[in-house]
Amino acid sequence: MTRARKQANSSTGSIRIIGGSHRGRKLPVLNAEGLRPTTDRTKETLFNWLMLDVQDASCLDCFAGAGSLGFEALSRGAEVVSFMELDKQAAKQLMANSALLKYSPEQAGILQGNTLHLLSQFSTTVDIIFIDPPFQHNLVQPCITLIDSRGIVKLGTKIYIEREVNGDLLQLPDRWRLIKDKSTQQVSAQLYVVE
Repeated sequence: MTRARKQANSSTGSIRIIGGSHRGRKLPVLNAEGLRPTTDRTKETLFNWLMLDVQDASCLDCFAGAGSLGFEALSRGAEVVSFMELDKQAAKQLMANSALLKYSPEQAGILQGNTLHLLSQFSTTVDIIFIDPPFQHNLVQPCITLIDSRGIVKLGTKIYIEREVNGDLLQLPDRWRLIKDKSTQQVSAQLYVVE
């Protein structure tokens, strides 16, 4: 690998926290393959949907990537966020950004590994779940199935799913009711509540 290519792979972009105690703060983000931070516009829509739910919530960010959704939730008063991320360098960046924002490991837990494997061992009930995997990898359905089978959700848990517009039809648990839905040309976003 040439030095130029190495530098291109390790160069960073940034995400911006758009609300809460860290509003306007920019965080460095690794340019890793498949990493696609949620846009500010989509994030704003999502957190408008979750406005009354984030304060003191326990959250699970299933394919954390840059941590855009999890750090936004913490900034807006979430009590704890568990970040799941496969890429080792991206997970290191999550830890660095968590330290930069002065969150303790109890507030921002970084779990590095395959999300589906981590979910199969996860047994904590949470209030909000973010499912925003790399596109075109068919990861949403197995994620939903694991979440439902592991008892991670409870009455009132909100589940946010962000995926490509032309994705496969999802098989959802009977207790999950769609409450918000928005699509752009590339992105389909839904919010469900467990009843």
